[in-house]
Amino acid sequence: MYLKHHTELLTADELTYHVEACGLNSRESQKVIYSSFYGYAMAICDRYVNNQDDAVEILNDGFLKIFREIHHYKPAYADVISSFKGWMRKIMVFTAIDHYRKNQKHQLVNSLDDRVYHIPSVSEDALSKLSYDEIIRAVQDLSPGYRTVFNLFIIEGLSHEEISNHLGISTGTSKSNLSKARRQLQQILFKKNEISIAKNAV
Repeated sequence: MYLKHHTELLTADELTYHVEACGLNSRESQKVIYSSFYGYAMAICDRYVNNQDDAVEILNDGFLKIFREIHHYKPAYADVISSFKGWMRKIMVFTAIDHYRKNQKHQLVNSLDDRVYHIPSVSEDALSKLSYDEIIRAVQDLSPGYRTVFNLFIIEGLSHEEISNHLGISTGTSKSNLSKARRQLQQILFKKNEISIAKNAV
């Protein structure tokens, strides 16, 4: 089995083979899994932090957990690759939460920036011109507490009760941080849009 670099090139049978081999601590299969799912995992980790070093730290910690627990892994449904990606996604998200909690222990979530932003609304047309990458970059610019709640609620689909349990905050704080995250994100996107308009006007 040779090293592959794209998930699409890894068939269900090959994935099953490498998952089982990883369960037996095969270094070669660990390399194949790491290489094949690196981009997918990094895209998840990237959303929770605003610098590459932290994203790589979360990614590597996540893969360590994956390889430690992979002998317990069983596909949740028939689509082998999607099932594995779902399992991996969950581990990466919880690793990102652990990273957030570890790095925020000296900064209470509910004492973050409480400013209310008074800005013009961003038009639908302006938002439609923003690429997915631009929106993700904007999410990365959010304050850590807001960014984490935003990702967990909007992207991962967790409830405020689940978020409060994972982050050790009240549901009220979770709801408040989501509301503030949306306002802060609107401001960031508005500024990006203004810069873009200014550049095009030159």
